[in-house]
Amino acid sequence: MKAPPEIPERLRALIGQGTDAIETPALVVDLDAANRNQQRMTEFAAKHRLRLRPHAKMHKSAEFGRLQLQAGAAGLCVQTVGEAEALAAGGINDLFITNQVVSVAKLRRVAALAHQLRARGGQLAIAVDSFEGVERLAQAMQLTNTVIDVFVEVDIGQGRCGVAPGEAALQLARLIARRSASLRFAGLQAYHGGAQHLRSVAERRAAIGAAAERLDDTRRLLVAGELPPAVITGAGTGTFAHEAASGLWTEIQPGSFLFMDADYLRNERDAAQPQFEPALFVKSQVISVGEGRAVCDAGHKSHAIDSGLPLVHALPGQAPLAFANGGDEHGVLTLADGGTLPALGDTVWLIPGHCDPTVNLHDHLVVVRGGVAAGRVEAVVAVDARGAW
Repeated sequence: MKAPPEIPERLRALIGQGTDAIETPALVVDLDAANRNQQRMTEFAAKHRLRLRPHAKMHKSAEFGRLQLQAGAAGLCVQTVGEAEALAAGGINDLFITNQVVSVAKLRRVAALAHQLRARGGQLAIAVDSFEGVERLAQAMQLTNTVIDVFVEVDIGQGRCGVAPGEAALQLARLIARRSASLRFAGLQAYHGGAQHLRSVAERRAAIGAAAERLDDTRRLLVAGELPPAVITGAGTGTFAHEAASGLWTEIQPGSFLFMDADYLRNERDAAQPQFEPALFVKSQVISVGEGRAVCDAGHKSHAIDSGLPLVHALPGQAPLAFANGGDEHGVLTLADGGTLPALGDTVWLIPGHCDPTVNLHDHLVVVRGGVAAGRVEAVVAVDARGAW
């Protein structure tokens, strides 16, 4: 099992200091904003009588996982066996691997982790979408005397993992039920990732409406087959209000809401969902100034670009800036709408395009209170599951 990264003394020394002491480039979390985001999501889930199981593949941190559990989350989702192991090592006891695992070696790790969590009063769950996957999982679980919760993943529209809706899902649930000595059919995994970043509210509503029809047909078939799903889980930051409105989902799995990113901020605002604010920033410094441009020290090694380039977070009184590709170590800043470019040595705060892979580029999160401009460092948190497969 991968050990969490050690926190260097130079980072520990930041605690209690102002944000100006943070060396660049650095990944910084505005804890006040993150707590507000979490509180809004917790209140939404409670209002709609939904269990909240946030996706920890976003922050990859046991510390932030504990904060979410303290705020009322039922457990956490992860995407890999390594993420589950890392968070379990950090004290998280209720985990759901929302992905397919068919490697024999990894399934042995799954079995060992399920046994470990059960021994301390926790529970491990996993998704499956094939007969072979079920058989391999059951064989691995024979190495323990533990029962693992198993969700049938249904492809409700994304075209990625998942068994076809309807009869195929019923047959897979029946196979799980027949392996009841080590597997327990826990319900349906129904996540439409492709709908999360459809830009308009109408597009997202239509995508989840179509997904709900497929899901309901499957649910009815399972009920008729005397295998009613106790839990139907899924939903993400872009669409969870629509899953809630359907009345089908009993648990939601949004992850990015806690930190937010530039890609989600580009979505049309949905009045049915709470408004979330950016809480994850890359602190950068202007290291060069040229004709009509300034260059900061945060390139692609400090933020992921799969969902687009970062937005520049304009503080009060600052001119709006545009960020352009400068390569691995550099970002090129230009004026977006008049004003004055930042000077050599000035700080520039960036909102990453995609929070999940951006976090995975860093060993640590510098956590501040009081805002990124005038706040102070409260903690330095390890990214426990960085690169954990």
